[in-house]
Amino acid sequence: MEKSSSNENQPLTSKKELLDCTEGEDCKENGLLVKNPKSALQLVEDGNKVHPSQGDKGEAGQISNGYSVVQNPVPCDGIADGEDVQCMAPAATSTTTSTTCGVEAQPQLLEPEERETWSKKMDFLLSVIGYAVDLGNIWRFPYICYQNGGGAFLIPYTIMAIFGGIPLFYMELALGQYHRNGCISVWRKICPIFKGIGFTICIIALYIASYYNTIMAWALYYLISSFTVELPWISCKNAWNTGNCTNYFINASITWTPHSISPAEEFYTRHVLQVQRSKGLDDLGGISWQLTLCLLLIFTIVYFSIWKGVKTSGKVVWVTATFPYIILFILLVRGATLPGAWRGVVFYLKPDWQKLLATEVWVDAAAQIFFSLGPGFGVLLAFASYNKFHNNCYQDALVTSTVNCMTSFVSGFVIFTVLGYMAEMRNEEVSEVAKDTGPSLLFITYAEAIANMPASTFFAIIFFLMLLTLGLDSTFAGLEGVITAVLDEFPHVWSKRREWFVLGLIIACFLGSLTTLTFGGAYVVKLFEEYATGPAVLTVVFLESIAVAWFYGINQFCSDMKEMLGFTPGWYWRLCWVAISPIFLLFIICSFMSSTPDLRLFDYNYPYWTTIVGYCIGTSSVICIPIYMAYRLIITPGTFKERILKSITPETATEIPFGDIRMNAV
Repeated sequence: MEKSSSNENQPLTSKKELLDCTEGEDCKENGLLVKNPKSALQLVEDGNKVHPSQGDKGEAGQISNGYSVVQNPVPCDGIADGEDVQCMAPAATSTTTSTTCGVEAQPQLLEPEERETWSKKMDFLLSVIGYAVDLGNIWRFPYICYQNGGGAFLIPYTIMAIFGGIPLFYMELALGQYHRNGCISVWRKICPIFKGIGFTICIIALYIASYYNTIMAWALYYLISSFTVELPWISCKNAWNTGNCTNYFINASITWTPHSISPAEEFYTRHVLQVQRSKGLDDLGGISWQLTLCLLLIFTIVYFSIWKGVKTSGKVVWVTATFPYIILFILLVRGATLPGAWRGVVFYLKPDWQKLLATEVWVDAAAQIFFSLGPGFGVLLAFASYNKFHNNCYQDALVTSTVNCMTSFVSGFVIFTVLGYMAEMRNEEVSEVAKDTGPSLLFITYAEAIANMPASTFFAIIFFLMLLTLGLDSTFAGLEGVITAVLDEFPHVWSKRREWFVLGLIIACFLGSLTTLTFGGAYVVKLFEEYATGPAVLTVVFLESIAVAWFYGINQFCSDMKEMLGFTPGWYWRLCWVAISPIFLLFIICSFMSSTPDLRLFDYNYPYWTTIVGYCIGTSSVICIPIYMAYRLIITPGTFKERILKSITPETATEIPFGDIRMNAV
């Protein structure tokens, strides 16, 4: 049996005294309710003399009427040595009673260590919104939308959100809030054999931290460079520019040719990234000291935002989660007033109904909503675990997922009004201007448009500050998922040393990011972005949904939610969790695995061996799941059938608040 988690009860005091209670009455001692030993014993004898297993949660609840059933064998006169006498006690500061023949009781006052909770409900909502709304909402959704039929794409996107993304989002919030554990130890209470999922999530989070924060370092470099009268990426007269640099904004007579390169592109590739000093993944070149300092500053901000827990990070997100919306509104208004903005909006939303017949469009819609809402990264479990037990996470799931989807949609207008302006200035079609994808859309195309607006310095500063805040709260969330998981799994080691653990984690992430800070670091970022997260996270959530709906049981899960929320999820949610959402995930996984991504960045074509390296990176996290399953079956005693049954049966009780009392659900 593994060690109990930090929020399980530990004996603090023990007092021996006689209880003068009449039969059928309850006694009160030290302000704590103690069920009458005789009546408790009678209840157990009438119900079942065998101590119920952890898996018989519903049955145990009926026998004890919400109280914990505790085995406590006490040899005495008239009772055979080793025979179990069971007593009932509430588990608020759970009181366990040892009964002797003289109706003598030994109440043990057990007080669980209180779990930290959010200071305000809004702290939680802003943290979840800040996590879900990230850089991908700004660059990924608009590109995927116009690529897959414009306005027509909103149909598969909405369908996939309703039947796949939101149910999975809701499921993770409910699991975290009910069981109040991180992504590793929560599986003790659900289905222990799937505990490897938690370790997989932590590895994926470390991979993400090793490249995602480098993108923020680029944004910070741009922000620092913006504090000038003339932005450095508006001119072709800098040391890093080449003969192909073409500034068509200054001279309207200049013709844009296939060989033309904008000053914004050369600033990004040749000055910030310095890719010309690298030959590719087989020769990354040296480390950029400028980007290293930027990344060091970012990790310093991250550390002092999360080192004390959700009490501090919950305050920081009031800035990092709300500021981007103010900036988005300003940029939307500014973009709508630019010449040619309407061309971009038409290109963004003009429906191409034929696209709906293509399988790829539905796959892209499913993948976009999934990665946008972000189940499977351990963050929703961690954040929800700090909620009050009866918090309405159903309402939270609907509100935050709706805000996230609407943010993606509005971001499309912010991006495409500017792309329409760019097309107008170049005398090209919007489709030609909108070729850049991913970070290049922000650091080249949008940066170039900003540089040629009136008050360009102001708009550049607020734009890159917005990118920083979007990235920061997503980083807070990703690392908090790992921190909560480890602290809950090893409370005896780290519960009192959170600051040191967070410091070690930040240092490890910084060292892991060094390859992305090289002159060829952008190629590494692209490789990790394609292989480290996609299929691995999809596999995690697929197995998670199967474990909850089919092993833990959809009826048990819905019963838990009724205890927590006061109502049972309807047939729509049950159907999504049992069948539709797993099929939705399997659909995306198969589409990902069936097509090998053809990677290309700038003028660099990734060699064939990078595919093998990429799959090794993806597999290195998922391999934890079968390894832990094998380990679990090996260390569990009994026949193979008994090992399987024990490995899929919850082994740890979940504490359930009951008024001011906290009871163990067994």
